[in-house]
Amino acid sequence: MRRWSLAGQMFALQAVVIALVMGGVAVAAYLRIDASNTEATGTEMLAVAHTLAVDPAVLAALDDPDPSAVLQPLAERVRADTATDFVVVMTTSGIRYSHPTVSEIGRTFQGTIAPAVAGRTDYTETYPGTLGPSVRAVVPVFDGGRVVALVSVGRTLTAVSRELAPLVGQILAAAAAALLLAAGGSWLVSRWVRRTTHDLGPAELARMYSYYDAVLHAVREGLVLLDREGRVQLVNDEARRLLALTGDVQGSRVDEIGLPTVLGDALADGEPRSDEIHLTADRIVVVNSGAAGRLGTVVTLRDHTELRALVSELETIRGFADSLHAQAHEAANQLHTVVSLIELGRAEEALEYATAELEVAQHLTDAVLAAIAVPELAALVVGKAAVAAERGVELDLDDGTVVPDGVADARDLVTIVGNLLDNAIDAALDGAEPRWVRLDAVTVSGELVLRVSDSGPGLASGAADQAFTRGWSTKPTDNDAGRGLGLALVRRAAHRLGGRVEVGAGERGAVFTVVLPVPVDVTDPVRA
Repeated sequence: MRRWSLAGQMFALQAVVIALVMGGVAVAAYLRIDASNTEATGTEMLAVAHTLAVDPAVLAALDDPDPSAVLQPLAERVRADTATDFVVVMTTSGIRYSHPTVSEIGRTFQGTIAPAVAGRTDYTETYPGTLGPSVRAVVPVFDGGRVVALVSVGRTLTAVSRELAPLVGQILAAAAAALLLAAGGSWLVSRWVRRTTHDLGPAELARMYSYYDAVLHAVREGLVLLDREGRVQLVNDEARRLLALTGDVQGSRVDEIGLPTVLGDALADGEPRSDEIHLTADRIVVVNSGAAGRLGTVVTLRDHTELRALVSELETIRGFADSLHAQAHEAANQLHTVVSLIELGRAEEALEYATAELEVAQHLTDAVLAAIAVPELAALVVGKAAVAAERGVELDLDDGTVVPDGVADARDLVTIVGNLLDNAIDAALDGAEPRWVRLDAVTVSGELVLRVSDSGPGLASGAADQAFTRGWSTKPTDNDAGRGLGLALVRRAAHRLGGRVEVGAGERGAVFTVVLPVPVDVTDPVRA
């Protein structure tokens, strides 16, 4: 039986249970009917006995020298008329005056007579007499209130059982019909179970569940299963980590479990998605989703946070390389100019030219290193300045700018300032000349205020509220997956550091302001 499918085992077990139940019901019904029939027979025997006990002929016969001569024919006639098995008239001491077997006349009655002798008129019992076990009634015969004789009327249990024979057939037929109906229902249920379980056995199902559960918890990709109404049916451990889910979310709508609005709406609509990038509270995730037949939607999530950080660092390094390449090209031009001036015999002019160019190149670097105590951020600003200059945009650092070391995680600062500078440079290129970008940072009341402004066209009316939403961008692109991610990353990084981001209008273009709390143990190494 272990090799049977789950449906086959269920059908066999149900058939056995139903057969046992129906057998028990049939036996119980028979016993109940038998008890009721026995009780009805006792009542009938009482009625016959009472009728004979009040017959005047019985009292008259008791005064006769030979009572049996009168009572035997009378008793037999009553027995024949009432279809009973015996009618016995006896003395109060149990000596029979009548009996179906003539040889029993004069012998002692076999049964209980004490209640009747005491005057009780409703006594019945089942007793094994001379004719076999029988249901009998024993009643007194009164003469002026005095018990002068007894009458017993009975029917054997064999005769009582014969009356039940037709009922037994009916009970068995009803039980068989109920058994067939129940078996048919069980067969239909087993067919449904077979389709549902793909005709697999319990051992196979248990093994499959064990493998499924192990894979579900061990796989390093987030998995979320949604039904057709967008309710969460399953979330594995990695998905809980990536989406920062707590508590039991099964049965809840996916857009009501605390996800960012854009991500929650994207998962709830049930549309197929391929490698879409979304932001959670502190992570970047790649989302893929597809239909799972009639069951709903399968959503997979991959952690893109570290990869995005590496890409940002790579872009920063690439910017440094580009700026070094540009500076090398510019240095070569300057060197050729100096050499040519010397060859022309104008050494003093060559020295003045070289000194002036060196001061210009060194000015921004010195200013950045003096103002920004975070090495990674300082290097980023120098590199962005070179990139901006190559693209025709001047990147200035306002006087009084100070960024203390340890004010925040260097990677978050690079994310914030790098994305804001990139957007500002692109915006400045869309504006009129002169094109410029300004960066300033001051510490006020225990908060670091970073501000990036540009000479671009600014933000359109009403766009300020949408600027930090993932997917919003003013730049044309063919890749929607990474579109509008920079400012969203800025806001996530600022919120992670306990700060806030604001956007407004400047003298020409937009002004983005990031306010970050400064730890109490951070000192200002530039001003100290």
